Amino acid sequence: MFKNLHIRDYDFKLICLVLAINVIGILAIGSANPDVQSKQILGSIMGFFLMVVISLFDLSLILKFYWLWYAVDFGLLLAVRLAGNTSHNAQRWFEIAGIRFQPSETAKILLIIFFAQFIMKYKDKINSLKVLICYWILAAVPLYLIYDQPDLSTTIVITIVLCTLLLVGGISWKYIVAAFAVFVPAVIVFLSIILKEGQTLIDDYQRSRILSFIYPEKYVDNAYQQTNSVIAIGSGQLWGKGLNNNVITSLKNGNYIIEPETDFIFAVIGEEMGFMGSVTVILLEFLLCLECFFIARRSKDVAGRVIGTGMGTLLGIQTFFNVGVATFILPNTGLTLPFVSYGMTSLVSLYIGLGFVLNVRFRSGEKREKREVF
Repeated sequence: MFKNLHIRDYDFKLICLVLAINVIGILAIGSANPDVQSKQILGSIMGFFLMVVISLFDLSLILKFYWLWYAVDFGLLLAVRLAGNTSHNAQRWFEIAGIRFQPSETAKILLIIFFAQFIMKYKDKINSLKVLICYWILAAVPLYLIYDQPDLSTTIVITIVLCTLLLVGGISWKYIVAAFAVFVPAVIVFLSIILKEGQTLIDDYQRSRILSFIYPEKYVDNAYQQTNSVIAIGSGQLWGKGLNNNVITSLKNGNYIIEPETDFIFAVIGEEMGFMGSVTVILLEFLLCLECFFIARRSKDVAGRVIGTGMGTLLGIQTFFNVGVATFILPNTGLTLPFVSYGMTSLVSLYIGLGFVLNVRFRSGEKREKREVF
């Protein structure tokens, strides 16, 4: 199993980056909501263990069971639709021993793994209309189940990732141009419809989030969370007010930021760690994404490139969306900040995803060794 593998090919840089981000997240969560910090630490330990274990397995063997991973993904999403717990008008979770399990988070990783093998299997026919139709039919099933929870933001993120996977797989530029020619007008039409009263494409709370972003002065009640987030980040100035502070003017301490440990954890970091802390988090997330892309580039097979690029894209998109919401440059999406926001399913799933990325890097040395022998 470990023949032709060398410890020098193990990416300790990636491990250091993810641990640094995770530690900052645990500290920020402890300040935002001390009651859940222990759960986040438990999730970190569990995720780190699974990441290391997965990185050592034979990746080709795991990919052989790609239809099993798709079936597991479909089964979990269908189960939560039929028997999941409902909260805030959304049915996205299972409640197990006081811990929420959210299948849409695991779906992100399982779909990357599934389509990595799918694209590698059909790499010579990736521009065949039959293969592309099959690709999007297979993608549409889990995407619809996630969208219907409802979870529009996760649906958008996964769709972007799946488009990136096709690009890495070698899809022709003529399809990319055609897709943009359809996508741009479709988005304009979609926005014009959902902004009208009585529309049924999205839920009322989703429409309110979009309207409060476009007209914050008109929809003050819906925009206050993001407005307070911006004030909190700005009030931290250069070095912040300090973690676990008792400053009376703190928006977090005054409960002006609802559930600061999840969607708006970046506001807590901005207020308590200041500009320097905020930049550090963004820089670490950026470097982690780059490392995934570098690993994808070093991979000697299509599946490895797809996995590395898919994870890098997922981390980058979620970071951009979360920070964008906290700084009011995007509508409220409800997406977590990778390895920082509280959420055990998201945390463990992302660790598992990085386990596959580490596996790709570890096995790239094995392939180089085989070439040298022959």
